[in-house]
Amino acid sequence: MDIKEIQSLIKFVAKSGASEVKLETDDIKITIRTGSPGSGETTFVQSIPMAQAPVAPTAAPQTQPEAPATPAAPAKETEKKEDDSKYITIKSPIIGTFYRKPSPDKPAFVEVGDKIAAGDVLCVIEAMKLFNDIESEVAGTIVKVLVDDSSPVEFDQPLFLVDPS
Repeated sequence: MDIKEIQSLIKFVAKSGASEVKLETDDIKITIRTGSPGSGETTFVQSIPMAQAPVAPTAAPQTQPEAPATPAAPAKETEKKEDDSKYITIKSPIIGTFYRKPSPDKPAFVEVGDKIAAGDVLCVIEAMKLFNDIESEVAGTIVKVLVDDSSPVEFDQPLFLVDPS
């Protein structure tokens, strides 16, 4: 399990409202504890068997250099959001594979320019062999589809831009 997967797992657990999640494999044991819902407090505990103990110190310094790199990316996103500030971004609620169609022989749920209402199905995300309908929480017009069909998506990744007017 690499750093990005662990970070995604921490974000997912924090947003899900679970108070504690434990993950154990043959070579790694991870426990993630969150504070009370809405407190924003998350504790991450990672245990690695002694055979891999030297690996843990090298992994920790890697997360620190990434932190300064992350604020640079939102600065670029802020510039984009200024252009798209009037649009609402619909984000992925789960990690999985993004599909624009209910099946390969059917048309896409929505296309650019389509008018949508709250509750309309926009896409399907497959996670662990389960297909989850992703519904719109807003009414408006699809301005842009931000993800290619059959692509993997992360939690909270932007999927669509919607013009609410």
